[in-house]
Amino acid sequence: MTGPASPPTIFSTNDIHPRAVEHLASAAEFVVASSPTREAILAEAGSADVIIVRAPLPPELFDAAPRLRAAVRHGAGLDMIPIEEATRAGVLVANVPAVNAPTVAEHVVMAILALLRRFRMVDRDLRGDGWFAGRSHADHGHDLSGRRLGIVGMGNVGRAVHRMAQGFGLSVTATTRTPGNLPDGVASADLETLLETSDVVVLCCPLTPQTRGLISRERIARMKPGALLVNVSRGAVVDEAALIETLRNGHLGGAALDVFSDQPLDPQSPLFSFDNVILTPHMAGITEESMQRMGEGAAREALRVLSGELPENLRNPEAVARYRERFPAG
Repeated sequence: MTGPASPPTIFSTNDIHPRAVEHLASAAEFVVASSPTREAILAEAGSADVIIVRAPLPPELFDAAPRLRAAVRHGAGLDMIPIEEATRAGVLVANVPAVNAPTVAEHVVMAILALLRRFRMVDRDLRGDGWFAGRSHADHGHDLSGRRLGIVGMGNVGRAVHRMAQGFGLSVTATTRTPGNLPDGVASADLETLLETSDVVVLCCPLTPQTRGLISRERIARMKPGALLVNVSRGAVVDEAALIETLRNGHLGGAALDVFSDQPLDPQSPLFSFDNVILTPHMAGITEESMQRMGEGAAREALRVLSGELPENLRNPEAVARYRERFPAG
């Protein structure tokens, strides 16, 4: 006589919001990796039925986890999931799009304003050298209103940035794969024109083979003197060495970077030496509220798969046939 079947296992590479864990607890055992590293994920995720992804998955994981049904991205970007290997193994890939787009857009606005008003220098000198030293930077600050904002990538994040830009009286230009679907009031332009005419360039595009290295040395040089660059997409979209060189020669007015070619960012990176650069540790889309939205969205997709349904936001439909072979009842 056999005992009751053990509950399925939902493995997460990182902690998720407690409300999301509550949703999962009634249907599965929830396990968090001891460390979000390749080694820990490979060693600990072998018995997972579903993985919630907040750190890069090793491609070999899909051969090492025979029960794995789905990899669900905690957020929108899919570059942490080796989709080709997942599809070959018959593992469904899903994500939670759009839920943190307003959060990222708020970060973009915060960063632009901080650059224009020289916040880092004001705060540093006020604390270190007193009132008048901090206040002296005000004469060299700039208004945001009336400037031209260039958005590279008009997905959920780009559209959220545009909505917030409207409240600041900004002119908006965008480059996108689908120019016919741009919101009212957004001008379409090719990338070179956008770089040449924008006072602030915001990178919101996903990392793909086409966007890797998109903001190259030559394209950085085309940007307006004194322009600002804000990157909330992925670090590899920008030629980081070229950006550092351009910041050194003073061509750009500054940059706000939330993502980097190598993460975590090397503490010895030259980027730390610039007063006109704002650095954040890949947190533009993370707040208490957005963590809850992403966590609950990922939990819903995980539970949907465990109940025998396909994910609502399935990103590799070509895996379904192989998935049905592996799990005929699900």
